[in-house]
Amino acid sequence: MTIQNRVIRLQNVNYSVKSSEQHVSILANINLEIKEGVTVAITGPSGSGKTSLLNWMSGLELPSSGQIFYGAQDITLLNEDQRAQLRSRQVGFIFQSFQLLPNLTALENVILPLEITKQDKPLERAKTWLEKVGLSHRTHHYPLQLSGGEQQRVAIARAFAISPTILFADEPTGNLDKQTGKTIIDLLFALNSDNHTTLVIVTHDDTLAQRCQLHWPLADGSLLC
Repeated sequence: MTIQNRVIRLQNVNYSVKSSEQHVSILANINLEIKEGVTVAITGPSGSGKTSLLNWMSGLELPSSGQIFYGAQDITLLNEDQRAQLRSRQVGFIFQSFQLLPNLTALENVILPLEITKQDKPLERAKTWLEKVGLSHRTHHYPLQLSGGEQQRVAIARAFAISPTILFADEPTGNLDKQTGKTIIDLLFALNSDNHTTLVIVTHDDTLAQRCQLHWPLADGSLLC
């Protein structure tokens, strides 16, 4: 695999926490590579370290040891501000709890990251993406005025609007009923295919995982790639 078509590589990544007088290993010797445009599911029971692994891959947190590469760039050598700048340009997020700002409308929630990253025509882009997720009629509604499924659609529009290289989804259907969850996943995969984004999903749902090209279970502190 060349650096040009590799989005992320983790090399000998470890995570441990201090308990009493000793360090307890949570995840050990994680090695993986993710190519451009693929869909990956990371599964495991609650407490297995799935979210921690996603946080490392996205640069939200740093592991205890090891290297994490975006292309040729080792992001473990960057400071917090540098990692934040990298995320703002390359990374989109979809969370279980939606993470919409309650005092902003649906439209304003999508516009905000576009304005922060100084992208052209943020209003037009935000409106286009809300239309793509079927919410052009809800642009001026606040999150509390939207259903759970509608809030997640706004979150999907916000994530895709910045044209990310990679999209991380952490239990994207966890707060939705089964039918709404299926609708959201169908939408997510369709938009991801249309935009050729690399998609990494953290989930405990094996049915969702089977829709991805790669499925990596996490068990006993190891990732089965």
